[in-house]
Amino acid sequence: MEKQIKLFLEFLQNDKKLSDNTLQSYQRDILQFQDYLKDNDLNYAKLTEDDINHYFDELRNNGKKNSTISRNLATIRSFYQYLIKTKKIAKDPTSNLQSPKIEKRVPSVLTSEEVELLLEQPKDIDLKGTRDKAMLEFAYATGMKVTEIIHLDIQDVDFSNNVVQCTSGKKTRNIPLGTLAEKALKEYVEKARPILIKDDNTKALFVNLNGSRLTRQGFWKIVKYYKEQAHIDKDITPHVLRHSFATHLLQNGADLKSIQAMLGHSDISSTQIYAQFKAPNVGGKVEL
Repeated sequence: MEKQIKLFLEFLQNDKKLSDNTLQSYQRDILQFQDYLKDNDLNYAKLTEDDINHYFDELRNNGKKNSTISRNLATIRSFYQYLIKTKKIAKDPTSNLQSPKIEKRVPSVLTSEEVELLLEQPKDIDLKGTRDKAMLEFAYATGMKVTEIIHLDIQDVDFSNNVVQCTSGKKTRNIPLGTLAEKALKEYVEKARPILIKDDNTKALFVNLNGSRLTRQGFWKIVKYYKEQAHIDKDITPHVLRHSFATHLLQNGADLKSIQAMLGHSDISSTQIYAQFKAPNVGGKVEL
C-alpha cells in the first residue's frame, strides 16, 4: 500500500496540481487510514463497504466531527478512484457511501467599527508598520485567503487598473482593490518592500523582516498582535477578515454573484451563508 499511496500523492501533486496545504491534508488522511488497516490486518485491495464504515465508526468513537469524517471519505474515495484508474482494483468500496451531513457554521464576523479599529493599529512610521498596514488593508479589501495572499508575487498587482490577480489551483480571478488598500499597498511597494528584500530578484509581494516570503504563521501572528493592540475580544484570524469582507459587501448592496466571484467560491451555496448578515451594522461605514 505504501507504494500506491506514494504514487497517489504524486498524482495529486503533478496531475491535479493541488496546493501544498490540500496535499498535506490528503496525505495526513490517507496515512491515518493506512495505519488503521495495518492495525486491523486489512488489505486495502480487498476492503468492503462495511470495512470502511467500521473505520468511520472508530473515528466517531475518537470524537471526530462529521466534517472530519466527510473529508476522510473524500480522501479515501479519491484514493480508490485512482486505483481504479490505474487498474490496481476493479471495484470501488466507497462508491455507495454517503458523506455525513455537516451543519454549516455561522462564520465569525467583525462589525464595521471593529474593522476600523483593527486597521487603525499599524502605524506607517517604520518598515514593519508600513508593511503591516498594507497587509491588513489588503486582506480586508480583497477577501483573499491567507494562502492566496502569501503566494502573491509583485507582478500579480496591477496598479494601473487597481486590481490583483489571484491564482488558486487552475482558476484565476481578478479582484478590485479599494482606495484605502491601494494607497497602503503602493506605500509599502514603493517605500518599504525595496528595503526589506535582500535580493532584487525576490518575487514575493509580502515579505518578512528578513526579506523572505511571509508564511501563514507569520501572517496569523501579525493579525493576532494587532487584534490585541486594538483590545478586540473576538477571536480574529485572517479568515475572519475574509468573512467580514463578504458580509460588509453584502450589507453595502453587492449581489451574491459578484461576491461569489471575488471569493472564488465554485458553488454559490457557500456564499449564501453571508445573506443572514444582510441587515447593516449600526455605526461607521467602512470603505470597501
